[in-house]
Amino acid sequence: MTITLATRRRIASTALELPVFGFGSAHLGELYGKVDEAHSRATLDAAWDAGVRYYDTAPWYGRGLSEHRLGGFLRTMDRGSFQITTKVGRTLHRPKDPSNFDRSPWVGGLNFEVNFDYSYDGIMRSYEQALQRLALDTVDALVIHDLDAGFHLDKQAGYEKQLVGGGIKALEELKKSGDIQAYGMGINNNAALENTATLVDLDFCLVAMPYTLLDQASLHAGMATCQKRGISVIIGAPFASGILVTGSSGPAHYAYGTASPEIQAKVRGIEAVCAAHKVALPAAALQFVLAHPIVASVIPGAARPEEVVQNIASLQAAIPAAFWSDLKAQGLIDSQAPVPGAGN
Repeated sequence: MTITLATRRRIASTALELPVFGFGSAHLGELYGKVDEAHSRATLDAAWDAGVRYYDTAPWYGRGLSEHRLGGFLRTMDRGSFQITTKVGRTLHRPKDPSNFDRSPWVGGLNFEVNFDYSYDGIMRSYEQALQRLALDTVDALVIHDLDAGFHLDKQAGYEKQLVGGGIKALEELKKSGDIQAYGMGINNNAALENTATLVDLDFCLVAMPYTLLDQASLHAGMATCQKRGISVIIGAPFASGILVTGSSGPAHYAYGTASPEIQAKVRGIEAVCAAHKVALPAAALQFVLAHPIVASVIPGAARPEEVVQNIASLQAAIPAAFWSDLKAQGLIDSQAPVPGAGN
């Protein structure tokens, strides 16, 4: 089946159907570099004009900046013509000393301190703050964000207790009342997909690094568990933080850091197969993740209009079946990974 911007897939057993291609707005929060207002607006205009109708954001992206920018744009559109997801688990607050506030890891962003809170009240407050920044009165789904030992270390167990003891009740109430149509959990690594995501019932997982063209370690574990539980997946980092766009000779960002020599070598192997079949690396990355039967949508980021255009072209590019066969034969992707055009 040919995938287009109009193709939609259902989230688990909910009534929510999302376009298979959306817009991830983390870059509008200025993670790797400043994005001026004109470029931000031009990028959103380019996505809308091209037919993109699903947008994802979070309070964490630019410490509120991404939500402000995205909401400022979408509030001028008919609410029934687009879908939006944002995240909960953080509330934002004025820092005690704004003039000396450290916004890192954001290069830009806004001066707001972050407070993690996965309790009932914390989830509700996070949701209400997000609506105000977005200038919208509804979102289609909420995502439990960064409930991850990598962030929380010895506080992880306490935050998990908050979620199980109260936070999940807030999400259930919002869904039951019709405020949202679904809720999920953002996942950054395989351990979280296998363990943290199983703490509560979910409609979907928003998976970043654990399932990409570079890494299918989750295929027989976390992704398989989601499939058994009837949980859908949205792929949040199809380019693995950038290296699957820039390639091995570029800045080589991988997993929000610098790519290791091993990862760069694997990318070079994939690039060689791409060259043999005249396939663009970003096209392979985007189309690969959408072949998995539980993946409902992919949401690559963009900070410039031309990046939006390139992403859409990658979604629709023709890729021969022999390309995927060669990747498997050379051990560059899992031999059992679903691939486009294979009936998966």
